[in-house]
Amino acid sequence: MAETYDVIIIGGGPGGYPAAIRGAQLGLKVACIERRRRLGGTCLNIGCIPSKALLESSERFHAASSEFAVHGVEFDGLRVNLPRLLAHKDDVVAGLGNGIDFLFKKHGVTRLQGSGRIAAPGRVEVTDDAGHTQELSGRWIIIATGSDSTPLRGVEVDEDRIVSSTGALSFPEVPAHLVVIGAGYVGLELGSVWRRLGARVTVVEYLDRITPGMDVEAATVLHKALKSQGFEFRLSQKVVGAAVNGDGVELLIEPANGGAQDRIHADRVLVSIGRRPFTEGLNLEQLGVERDAKGFIKVDDHWRTNVEGIYAIGDVIGGAMLAHKASEEGVALIEQLAGLPGHVNYGTIPAVIYTAPEVGSVGQTEEQLKAAGIPYKVGRFPFSASARARAKAQTYGLAKVLAHAETDRILGVHIVGPEAGSLIHEAVVAMEFSGSADDVARSCHAHPTLPEALKEAAMAVNGWALHI
Repeated sequence: MAETYDVIIIGGGPGGYPAAIRGAQLGLKVACIERRRRLGGTCLNIGCIPSKALLESSERFHAASSEFAVHGVEFDGLRVNLPRLLAHKDDVVAGLGNGIDFLFKKHGVTRLQGSGRIAAPGRVEVTDDAGHTQELSGRWIIIATGSDSTPLRGVEVDEDRIVSSTGALSFPEVPAHLVVIGAGYVGLELGSVWRRLGARVTVVEYLDRITPGMDVEAATVLHKALKSQGFEFRLSQKVVGAAVNGDGVELLIEPANGGAQDRIHADRVLVSIGRRPFTEGLNLEQLGVERDAKGFIKVDDHWRTNVEGIYAIGDVIGGAMLAHKASEEGVALIEQLAGLPGHVNYGTIPAVIYTAPEVGSVGQTEEQLKAAGIPYKVGRFPFSASARARAKAQTYGLAKVLAHAETDRILGVHIVGPEAGSLIHEAVVAMEFSGSADDVARSCHAHPTLPEALKEAAMAVNGWALHI
């Protein structure tokens, strides 16, 4: 007979595993199906976590080679031990994966390794690597299968010379020349890793700007910073072909709007043009689960699909394709199923780019406010005027606060500078409580600290910043 559960979750990534733990905390009997040996999904195994480990290590190397001298720290013989650097990345991933296993055991979540197929509403088949299948039954089924890299026509990924983000995590040597196709978050982060370690990095982007969707002013500040670090940008260009040639790749590019073609030789190529929903093997067509033109599963405000008892969360439903967005959805959905008022405020989900300088953003951009006809005020404060940033010798960038022109309510915050990924969370909390620029401006901040830059930007909204 099929084992019976209250909730069956297909996918053990940042959407699925927190939902499973929260469900168990609320007294539900939960099974979580994950095809990988290690829980954590793309984020932990081949995404957020390993890339941040590499970013941290490479940033320390870059600081030692180019920034320590400002602080009077000098030495000879600096070098990169790439195998050790990559081993640290793997150790971080393994440790966190073991931690999720411990949490499942602690809370009594049933973990099943294999691929899940929804045979019918309330019924899931799990097939392991050996081909053995078992059947589960459950009141609710949650699809949390995430996404995978979007392919680019004419550029075949072999995870050797032409790689997705997965292959770019483990190059056996620092490439002499790395070409990154796509100027989004992932491409710029992984490009930063290998640029700091000594690679020449060229970014080819179809649009006329980097980081599409980001506040244009913030994107421009980041663009200038990366150019100063040696990034080469080929904007408004598209890649129309690629051929592996011995120990390199020949790329054929042309202007996005047509024109003369050009060739670029690279040692390695990273294809990073976005992600697409992963729904393979779920049996959605036969079940009649509706999807949009791009393959994302359609859900309502409570993450219900059009098929009774089947829900979906995370990357597979689209929106901001961020690990923490998936986690928030998973917890909120489970709480709703348990009779609690689970909720996600999509207007306060932060986004971070872990380059140096970092970028942290939440809420609307200036361009979005203009397009919507919303009256707004802007306050800016440069890190060059921050005492703490000067002490750190990291003075590039700014904090920018957008507030409603009539109510002063904060509508968006964009920070480019040191530790921006941490600083943005003060803005998230303020916006979650419908805070105003004046609320942040009149909250006492310790001196000297980096968060003072946000305080001063909030003060600048109403024209009374003190240090600019």
